[in-house]
Amino acid sequence: MTISSTLRTFRAGALLAMATAVAAVGFSGPAQADDFTYGQDVSNYQPQHDWATSGADFGIVKATEGLDFKDPTFARHWKELDKNKVARGAYHFGHPANDPVAEADYFLAVVNGQQGKPGDLLALDLETSDGRSTAHVNAWAKKWLERVTAKTGVKPLFYSSQAFADQYGHGLGQYPLWLANYGKAKGTVTPPADWKAWAIHQYSDNPVDQNVSALTIKDLRALGRPAV
Repeated sequence: MTISSTLRTFRAGALLAMATAVAAVGFSGPAQADDFTYGQDVSNYQPQHDWATSGADFGIVKATEGLDFKDPTFARHWKELDKNKVARGAYHFGHPANDPVAEADYFLAVVNGQQGKPGDLLALDLETSDGRSTAHVNAWAKKWLERVTAKTGVKPLFYSSQAFADQYGHGLGQYPLWLANYGKAKGTVTPPADWKAWAIHQYSDNPVDQNVSALTIKDLRALGRPAV
């Protein structure tokens, strides 16, 4: 999901070229022969992703990383999602080496710099420990999520891999789970112990990150920003 993503670092060079080419012509998601809601997530690796032909019912885009990286494609994606009536969300790639409150405030400053709407989703992408202990990373995540919740009234989605969430996600079950697991068919994942259910399953990163949710668009929007 990010330039420093530990889940997909190995594919950064090769997939950058492929994803950019795919984005230029658009990508239609697979026909849904099930009851899942289909979505995609992108970042600066897909600068020209065509949401009009994506087939996505929801899209979540990278806004920030750490304390100083603002995704240069965030504003474009944010506007295109709204233009094409795709339910939208923004995510932050967290670095536990930094102060969690400072990272949360930076994320919100960037997101609030764009026009928002009720139902906009917020998410924490946590997939690196930065060499910190399990207890440190867990406490970091709690502080980040609590800060965003306090400032917005929204409980952010928590994104991570199955193994990372198992190790570092203790006590985070109140936050909707966005789980990356490419080894399971879409919608067949089992949530880590601290969660009773998953909200979104990222089941593939080819040719772009693909997701399904068992929730309807209405229910997904209910997890986002409330009406003013």
